[in-house]
Amino acid sequence: MFRRAPKRGDNTKYYEILGVSKDASQDDLKKAYKKAAIKNHPDKGGDPEKFKELAQAYGVLSDPEKREIYDQYGEDALKEGMGGGGGVHDPFDIFQSFFGGSPFGGGGSRGRRQRRGEDVVHALKVSLEDLFLGTSKKLSLSRNVLCSKCNGKGSKSGASMKCAGCQGTGMKVSIRHLGPSMMQQMQHPCNECKGTGETINDKDRCPQCKGEKVVQEKKVLEVVVEKGMQNGQKITFPGEADEAPDTITGDIVFVLQQKEHPKFRRKGEDLFVEHTLSLAEALCDFQFVLTHLDGRQLLIKSNPGEVVKPDSYKAINDEGMPMYQKPFMKGNLYIHFTVDFPDSLNPGQVKELRGVLPAGPSTQLTDMELDECEETTLHDVNIEEEMRRKQQAQQEAYDEDEDMPGGAQRVQCPQQ
Repeated sequence: MFRRAPKRGDNTKYYEILGVSKDASQDDLKKAYKKAAIKNHPDKGGDPEKFKELAQAYGVLSDPEKREIYDQYGEDALKEGMGGGGGVHDPFDIFQSFFGGSPFGGGGSRGRRQRRGEDVVHALKVSLEDLFLGTSKKLSLSRNVLCSKCNGKGSKSGASMKCAGCQGTGMKVSIRHLGPSMMQQMQHPCNECKGTGETINDKDRCPQCKGEKVVQEKKVLEVVVEKGMQNGQKITFPGEADEAPDTITGDIVFVLQQKEHPKFRRKGEDLFVEHTLSLAEALCDFQFVLTHLDGRQLLIKSNPGEVVKPDSYKAINDEGMPMYQKPFMKGNLYIHFTVDFPDSLNPGQVKELRGVLPAGPSTQLTDMELDECEETTLHDVNIEEEMRRKQQAQQEAYDEDEDMPGGAQRVQCPQQ
């Protein structure tokens, strides 16, 4: 099937807009565009329409294929789709390709200041040993990167057209009727352009990204956990999040989550460990081996003749957590002692203990004093469970009073 060549049209307009001759070289086109674009840039109070025309003219004449079509058939041929389509180039994108942004400082007059992409946050579980010794973990992540084939334009020609569905705003407004004379106005991203405000000709779509402007990339990041880092501390990889056109790439942030340790507890730079002694160990002496977080064996022992009281603490200096970025400085290791008392003693043991232990206050009573006393019986009790049971019983009694007809009557003092 043969396609009829278009009629010849005006093929001098773009050269006149740039102020160059038809045989101008690429360098001449660049110099002419840069000079005129700076003069007519909206940030300098220039004419926005003239600025747009300059970008359109340069976008065509700087492309050898499009320039040849334009020289032969004029602007109409490009609009009919020859040379990959004649979509309007974004004038600010072309300008930024020369200067990397506005050379006048600040954002553009039409609010084209680049927005910042969202950070990607991941939880990274670590053990207390990891935080004590330091470690590194290699993690494989997928992220979006700008398509290298079309430089994030989405099209082979770099051209795009304003979305007809949202008029280039990227947003649509819908009206929802809630009732008589009641309406709700809702704004949502345009489904035709996915909120980008622009569309790409199907024939001009980039074959690599299919017009999406980004492709997926797998990347391996090495996360270094330094000695002494804390639970909840963040490790940031700047500019490693998803890339998007006209967007400053966000960061990938790893938040440390310390797993619970079966033996040690951490508070800041200090470590705490629980240890239970028998009554004999608490009264006489004890020694035991504690395996530290780095695998070292610590010998823990009491001083001769020392008595360890229940619920007491003892400290070992410089055996706690290393301090962050000061790993040779450490906190303390605290040992919390509990004493395991025997459930009962036989009479012989009681006699031996009385002979060894210091005598307490005299508890011998005369027969007369005993006759005046009432004998009682002690029983074991879980005090927390006991108080909870009593509180529940009081609440039930209160609820019953509330349910009685007329409620409880108040007692008033008689009037004098």
